[in-house]
Amino acid sequence: MSDQTNNLALPYILPSQAQKHVTHNEALQRLDAIVQLSVAGESSLPPSDVSEGQCYLVSEGAGGAWSGRDGMLALRQDAAWIYIEPRPGWRAFFMAQGQLRAFSTDGWHAITLDSDNSLPMVGINTSPDAFNRLSVASDASLFSHSGHGHQLKVNKLASGETGTLLFQTAWSGRAELGLAGNDDFSIKISGNGSDWLTALTISPRGIVRTPARPAARVSLTAGTSMPASGSRTGFDELHLLQGGFTLGPVISPGIGNRLLIPETGLYLLLLTASTLSSSGHEAVLEANGTVALAAAVGPASTGAARHAACTLASLNEGDSLALLHHGSAQYEFGSAKTELSVVML
Repeated sequence: MSDQTNNLALPYILPSQAQKHVTHNEALQRLDAIVQLSVAGESSLPPSDVSEGQCYLVSEGAGGAWSGRDGMLALRQDAAWIYIEPRPGWRAFFMAQGQLRAFSTDGWHAITLDSDNSLPMVGINTSPDAFNRLSVASDASLFSHSGHGHQLKVNKLASGETGTLLFQTAWSGRAELGLAGNDDFSIKISGNGSDWLTALTISPRGIVRTPARPAARVSLTAGTSMPASGSRTGFDELHLLQGGFTLGPVISPGIGNRLLIPETGLYLLLLTASTLSSSGHEAVLEANGTVALAAAVGPASTGAARHAACTLASLNEGDSLALLHHGSAQYEFGSAKTELSVVML
């Protein structure tokens, strides 16, 4: 059996040993130096002004009382020096340099970042992973200036990659803004994290598009008809459609379907009415069969005529639009004839 411990070389108290307190005190002295090891400085000669308990690293070419103790730790204890040989893996804080170092077979080395001063990943109040290399769990994150302005940069490898900010609810995506798969700036939204709609895009040329904005241009199938006064007509052809517009119930009595409003908001409506002849007529754009929004009015005429009406209206999701006819006229229906254009502002 060895007479000292394997790692810290602390002396054992042997059964037959006299003055056991001497061995015990020696072990305490080594522990006092090694645990929370702090090195006051490095020198090849003992310092002239030294305090009890201070520890020094003996440099190469040591002289004086430290002669032959190169590379050892010298602990000042009871006006004498106790020498300790460091082992690989020990760590010490070097006070003069304000630096934490670790010992290996070729000496003491500063514990620092990689050579490029980088860390593979960082977690603040949470754990990072190979994908989320920087992870922060906090009520807020502050990025402030250093005397001037401040920029937050999101860089991607190529145009086809993604550089965006993703907003989530319970780890499920709800909104994303940035450069998503191309170099157009876009804002996308989702109600479930799986189905996404692009609400806005801005091209590199500064062109703004809103592909989800409700917009429609509708009419009846191309042809001519003379609706009876007091009857209604709707729509059955969608010439332009985005943002959720759909055709609703069939108008009865009458022809065509009602146009259903997809979202609550302010709408711009343009009604055009084309006639081949008229004894005086009025085409009224109605909401829900009761509210008159606009009217295209034409006088008696034996020739072709075209009249229009434009208005702004506050409409609710689910409202329906149709035309109420007064007077008598032969209408031309179809694209660029009698039709309705609607867009949400």
